[in-house]
Amino acid sequence: MLDFDTCNAARLRRDPAFDGVFFIAVKTTGIYCRPVCPVKPPLTRNVGFLPSAAACEAAGYRPCLRCRPETAPFCPAWKGTLSTVERALKLIEDGALDHAPVAALADRLGIGSRHLSRLFATHLGASPRQVARTCRAHRAKRLIDNTALPMADISVRAGFRSLRRFNASFLDLYGRPPSSLRRPAR
Repeated sequence: MLDFDTCNAARLRRDPAFDGVFFIAVKTTGIYCRPVCPVKPPLTRNVGFLPSAAACEAAGYRPCLRCRPETAPFCPAWKGTLSTVERALKLIEDGALDHAPVAALADRLGIGSRHLSRLFATHLGASPRQVARTCRAHRAKRLIDNTALPMADISVRAGFRSLRRFNASFLDLYGRPPSSLRRPAR
């Protein structure tokens, strides 16, 4: 956390470089703001500085209706739909689409499957299924490089439903069968 004088100077300047870095808690009103809030600055003796919106709310302050501190940079609301895509990517990396449909992933995120597909097209230029397929192929490639497991075991551990899909995905992605990617034993 920055020192009081640095935060206070940034608050008085309404410095956008500090937006999301700290929040201003106004003791007299019980409201917390962002450093860029357009309202008349409160007196210095009436303010405190906290590192996050959550810390302000835990201390009993409520968000300013003017600057909307809950939408400060680095919070999910600031990212908009990108935060939903990031959550979906994390779930896909953890195997959410290995044995479940896109609709199940969309339900976990609280949105419709068509909307999820649109978000992926907008932010990534690919469908959730295509992203999941790429993640499975990368998992399998790491296993091929780092283990001596048989290809059938690698396909199961990487999340492929069958050895046939595993081989087809590698042919599409790398233009060769997965066994040709294995380094010869020394």
